[in-house]
Amino acid sequence: MSRSLRRGALAATAIVFSIASLSACGAGNDAQTLGVRPDNAATSVGTVKVQNAVVITQPKLDAEGPAVVSAMLFNNGAKAETLEAVELPGSNSPVKLTAASGSGPITVPAGGSVLLGGRGNASAVIEKGREAAKDGAAQEVVFKLSETGDVRLKALVVPASSYFAGFGPDEVQQRPAEQPSSTPPAPPSGAPTGSPSGSPAAPDAPNEGDRAPEAPSDSASASHGENH
Repeated sequence: MSRSLRRGALAATAIVFSIASLSACGAGNDAQTLGVRPDNAATSVGTVKVQNAVVITQPKLDAEGPAVVSAMLFNNGAKAETLEAVELPGSNSPVKLTAASGSGPITVPAGGSVLLGGRGNASAVIEKGREAAKDGAAQEVVFKLSETGDVRLKALVVPASSYFAGFGPDEVQQRPAEQPSSTPPAPPSGAPTGSPSGSPAAPDAPNEGDRAPEAPSDSASASHGENH
């Protein structure tokens, strides 16, 4: 290979690397944190920025069910913002918002951020997913915030696979099932009923004085009397 050809090849390689570097910088750290592709929709209005916005449908094209809006919302202002609604212009499908805690509003704190989508995070569920969005299309999404107002952008519609598998409708729907499983602190209340041995009553004894220890001793003496 001549020197001129080698110089041309090196220059082309340098251009490719520089474009890749710029794309990575433009995506920001948040795209890497979300584990999604950096070419997703982003926009900003005032002190609010929406990044990595996508509409995620069911994994299979022929599957019916809800879809979700996934995005990262940043608030660079001095006041907290409440996400009051997410709307899809041109669609009659409502979007149900749920905070990460399972109740209450979705609040974007001052100087902070909120992630929509994924297990354990706030969610924006499109109840009629297939009617509202088609894979491969660009869907207009409006984020309505208490202080900033409307933040509009066009988000790509993608299935819940590959990069987006962990942010799809199935991940959001699994969250309510986790909350009941976190409430089985009820066994302690059920334990006294199934504690003929009296051992669960023993931890309660320090809180109730000497009464709890006396009750087991009476029942124990009664049981001995019956045996004899």
